[in-house]
Amino acid sequence: MKFLFVSLLALISFGSFAQIKPAVKGVTYGAKTTAAGAIEVNLMEEKLVTAEKFAGKVKGTVISVCEKKGCWMKLAQADGEGIMIRFKDYKFFMPKDIIGKDVVLDGVAEKTTTSVEMLKHYAEDAGKTKEEIAKITAPKTEIEFIAKGVLVLN
Repeated sequence: MKFLFVSLLALISFGSFAQIKPAVKGVTYGAKTTAAGAIEVNLMEEKLVTAEKFAGKVKGTVISVCEKKGCWMKLAQADGEGIMIRFKDYKFFMPKDIIGKDVVLDGVAEKTTTSVEMLKHYAEDAGKTKEEIAKITAPKTEIEFIAKGVLVLN
C-alpha cells in the first residue's frame, strides 16, 4: 500500500512539472512544424471573408492562454479581439508563460458560433472576475483555429 501511495505521489509530481515548462524559442508543441509558408493573422482573416475554411500556417502573437492548464490560447487581431486557438484532439497544451510570444500555428481555421456557456467557461479559464463573466449574455461568431502544431518563434 505504501508503495502504491509513493508511486501515485511521484506520478502527480511529474505531471505537475510538465505543466510549468516555459515557452522556449524553437520548441514545437504538437505536430512538428516550421515557419515556412506562414502568413500573418490578418491575411487569414481576409481569406475567411470569402472562404468557409482556411488550412495552412498562420503567424501571430499570443495575447491570452488558459490559466488552468494551457488547453487554449488566443492570437492578437487588429480589432483587439483574439482568435481562439484550440489544439487538435486535445493532444497537447501550451505553457502558461506563452503570452506575448510570437508563434506559428499549423492547422485549420473557420468561423464558428461560440455559446454563452463556452464563452463563460473560457472567461473563467482566463481568470476573469465574476463580474466580467456575468456580462457575457450572447453567443459570439468568431474565428476558431484548430492547431495540430505550434512553433514558438521568440
